[in-house]
Amino acid sequence: MGSRNEDGGMARKWKRGCGWKKVDFLPEESFQNWGTYLNALGNTKARLKDRLLTRSLDEVELHALRRRSENEMKKTLNWWDLLWFGIGAVMGSGIFVLTGQAASQNAGPAVILSYFISGVSAILSVLCYTEFAVELPVAGGSFSYLRVELGDFVAYIAAGNILFEYIVAGAGVARSWTSYFATLCNHRPNDFRFYVSSFAQNYNRLDPIAVVVSILICVLACLSTKGSSRFNSISSIIHMVIIAFMLVAGLTKAHSANLKDFTPFGFHGILKASSMLFFAYVGFDGTTTLAEGIQKPSRDIPVGLVGSMSVVMIVYCLLAGMLVLMQPYSQIDVDAPYSVAFTAVGMDWAKYIVAFGALKGMTTVLLANIIGQARYFTHIGRTHIVPPFLASINRKTGAPVNATIVMTIGNSVVAFFTGLDVLANLLSISTLFIFSLVALALLVRRYYVSGETSDSDRNKFIGFLVVMLGSSIGMSVYWAVSEDGWIGYVVGGGVWFLATLGLHVGLEQGRKPKIWEAPLVPWLPSASIAINVFILGSMDGASFARFAVWTGMLLVYYLFVGLHASYDAAKEAEKEAQVSQATAIEAGFTAP
Repeated sequence: MGSRNEDGGMARKWKRGCGWKKVDFLPEESFQNWGTYLNALGNTKARLKDRLLTRSLDEVELHALRRRSENEMKKTLNWWDLLWFGIGAVMGSGIFVLTGQAASQNAGPAVILSYFISGVSAILSVLCYTEFAVELPVAGGSFSYLRVELGDFVAYIAAGNILFEYIVAGAGVARSWTSYFATLCNHRPNDFRFYVSSFAQNYNRLDPIAVVVSILICVLACLSTKGSSRFNSISSIIHMVIIAFMLVAGLTKAHSANLKDFTPFGFHGILKASSMLFFAYVGFDGTTTLAEGIQKPSRDIPVGLVGSMSVVMIVYCLLAGMLVLMQPYSQIDVDAPYSVAFTAVGMDWAKYIVAFGALKGMTTVLLANIIGQARYFTHIGRTHIVPPFLASINRKTGAPVNATIVMTIGNSVVAFFTGLDVLANLLSISTLFIFSLVALALLVRRYYVSGETSDSDRNKFIGFLVVMLGSSIGMSVYWAVSEDGWIGYVVGGGVWFLATLGLHVGLEQGRKPKIWEAPLVPWLPSASIAINVFILGSMDGASFARFAVWTGMLLVYYLFVGLHASYDAAKEAEKEAQVSQATAIEAGFTAP
């Protein structure tokens, strides 16, 4: 495990608005001229070792890095805001799309159980995030958690992947917004897009509505975080009212006979559907970036995060149950399950309600998406891995305006040109990868304390982690290559259980949370790792290839830019901290 280092202390005043200069993008010593840059490149190996082995400190993330933004984010949010942000971030169009395929092709009526299983696994991840968010209520979210426990390099790779997925997801939701809006207007989805024959296939349907919606969401996010929260709360409540109406209307056409063949595809089908439906729960991680604006983190964050995910899971199970009661699973439409189901029972008008509900859901997802993106980027900017002008917090609104605008531009460009088919295929394994890393980081936080944990205990801890991860990967691979086997699960599950049990009884926890703690450690984070890695086994090879390509691009940027910028910032911060300490000592000696 690495040593800890006080990576903070600088408080620079970065230029705001227009008129940016080179110093706003690359102010570090390594980029002053070509000579200093070539010298930095020559020291890449030593600097990389430093960044790999050095972990940040809680105090640095909470105070020193935040000072680099010059202004503070306004603490205007409470548990009510976070609850609805969590619901708004997660409950988008996924439930209206994924349920059809899961019910008709994988689980049948047991899709209800699939939603419950995937919901429980999502709550495990939420509990891991919640402990970190209470202890480290900063805008960086998982980036900060990983910096503190797994180091700067791992945090950067994870954050770069999640930001890419945020952009792709945001662009996809924006284009879906256009499609559902067209449905409400009795038009086909492409009627509101411009066709350019000279452009390549899947990039020739230009979508100005997606861009306009993204810009409007950006303006709202820049003006006021509290205002954005009010808008999100109202929109999410309307969405919930629409869902309640759908449930009541749908259950009037329910037929219990449709549940007679409850598990037509067996337990394997239920699990396969669960791995697919897990993606209907993602999005809550962006909500943790709001922690820096929470008034009382110890109370508001657990209630908001755990409460919102619990509500989402219950609603998803109810909607899935309504659908399989309305229609035999074999007749459920794959692409538009709810609209077709209402039409089949003579309630054709309800498809407009479904479309309006999806539209509302996608609006709140877009808002939560851009707010989460911007805060991630802001905290990364504070570390200088990306240009520090992105760390700017607007003095008047208390919002990260620069980062919000930059991320909106990225979303809008992708949404304007790229077809939904391409965007759907670009969604990668990043979310599951980061969920696994955060659970791993929680184990590190509890069982390894730098300077206190003995070498013997550290080696035991690493051994248990290796066996735990190895058994999880083994079960995931077995799931990917085996259709009906069970021996691999028995062996892999047994090894995982013994490794987790060994960690539980063989090592004392080196640190207990000061405020709020996730329950059942190490079992809960260990189970979260196993489930997330298991779901990775359902991803296709192309997803892993895209993940590898994008990670390779992140590595190139890091080795040539991000590494040297963050290294310089850390070293300058160390010097300033030493000067401040020396000054304080001298003042103590000279005081009367």
